[in-house]
Amino acid sequence: CCLVSAPPFINRHWRNLNLWKIFFIRDRTMGALTKILSEIWAHPEELGALMRMRAKAKAAKKLPKNKSLAFCYDILVTVSRSFAVVIQELHPELRDAVCVFYLVLRALDTVEDDMAIPQETKIPMLNAFYEKCTDRTFTMECGDGEYKRLMRQYPLVVDVFLSLKKEYQEVIADITKRMGEGMAEFIPKEVVTVAEYDKYCHYVAGLVGIGLSNLFAASELETDEFRDLDALSDSMGKFLQKTNIIRDY
Repeated sequence: CCLVSAPPFINRHWRNLNLWKIFFIRDRTMGALTKILSEIWAHPEELGALMRMRAKAKAAKKLPKNKSLAFCYDILVTVSRSFAVVIQELHPELRDAVCVFYLVLRALDTVEDDMAIPQETKIPMLNAFYEKCTDRTFTMECGDGEYKRLMRQYPLVVDVFLSLKKEYQEVIADITKRMGEGMAEFIPKEVVTVAEYDKYCHYVAGLVGIGLSNLFAASELETDEFRDLDALSDSMGKFLQKTNIIRDY
């Protein structure tokens, strides 16, 4: 996968996301300040975009009046940071759907990452987690910090999910099902080969790209051809996942 081959809107949003990460996520040390200044010096034409993203970050702290929506956007900032601002930039037609999509998958990921959950409990939970999208009674004690709060107040995410258009609900539930099954497949085994590595990255990130493209198509803000971009969407997701893995290694 290569950014040059991606649709223009993807290039635009990810360029802004990278700028935002540089400005807000790095530790506020002299080294980070030097990095920021060097980036601005090297790309002065992007200073305006950087300042607009800073303004958007402040705006993201203003929560909707609806209790469930307010929870979703509040927890989004604390469990995603970088993606929260980008999601706020989306068209109102898509914004809530993508916010819920992120939180549902973040909750699924929290279950996968919790090493205190025994395999005999975790595997069936991952396989059936998509069913929790419509379960207003579901809560779970797992994860740490803000992830624990997300799981404890998951019914508020369900409330917003059920308020979405049926087309959005179907996309989110389908991707959650496929991702959960993929995660469950790898719980009892190690990733050894490159093929297994690619397959795992498809499950945990490539499917995110596919889901986003399907949401874009369902919104009718993009053409129906977005439903047929699985290969490109999968490649974009895997590319970003592998970049994160290399960065964290």
